Amino acid sequence: MGTSPLADHNPEVDMLHEIGSRLAAAGPLHEVLDRVVSLITILVCCDSCFVYVLDDKELVLRTSKNPHPKVLDRLKLRVGQGITGWVAEHRQPVAVARDAARDPRFRLFTELPEDPYEAFLSVPILSRGRVVGVINLQHRLPHAHTQREITLISTIGFLVGAGIEAARLEGEISQLSEQLQARKLVERAKGILQRELGVTEEQAYLTLRRQSRQRRKPMKEVAEAIVLSEEVRRNPKPLPPASEA
Repeated sequence: MGTSPLADHNPEVDMLHEIGSRLAAAGPLHEVLDRVVSLITILVCCDSCFVYVLDDKELVLRTSKNPHPKVLDRLKLRVGQGITGWVAEHRQPVAVARDAARDPRFRLFTELPEDPYEAFLSVPILSRGRVVGVINLQHRLPHAHTQREITLISTIGFLVGAGIEAARLEGEISQLSEQLQARKLVERAKGILQRELGVTEEQAYLTLRRQSRQRRKPMKEVAEAIVLSEEVRRNPKPLPPASEA
């Protein structure tokens, strides 16, 4: 009696399906990347795993297998800098089986104790042909990465790339929305100052800016306070009646 294909479980396919499911759920990017690192290290035995995300022209360390709280989201390198930067620049994987630190592209970061490790695998994270990050795997001892491992991590890079790009676009839309709301508040506050102080639009704006600097608060917060004060004056709510003893 034959076995149904559905009964066969391929851990690699299951892992790719889980990554795709988590990306589709649109969770926080850090959570998705943390889970990706966890799954990668299950499928490909390694001593360290890093995920860098491209921010403008710099690669920023976003998550790692080994905890690095002091450098997470702070460690940056330029595209073209080190093996990681070379991978981002050329959009090609690099596998070094031994003596990774002797590779002419290698760049030492004293903040990362994994840097002296022997073997190094770095693959680009791509989205629509654009580099959006890099995945690095490292080994303490020499290790020849198989074509299967390189292909598997590259495939994960394609999946993660779509999620990173979606998160980036969502962040940009959110930022634009916040800027628009701030501009609307500033315009309302300027109108209130013009009316109450009898000043020009430019003078009202300069007043807002001066208050922002003096109070060391964003202009949006100063504008919010002016608008709120105006709304309270226009729509005062009566105090509730005092309860009898």
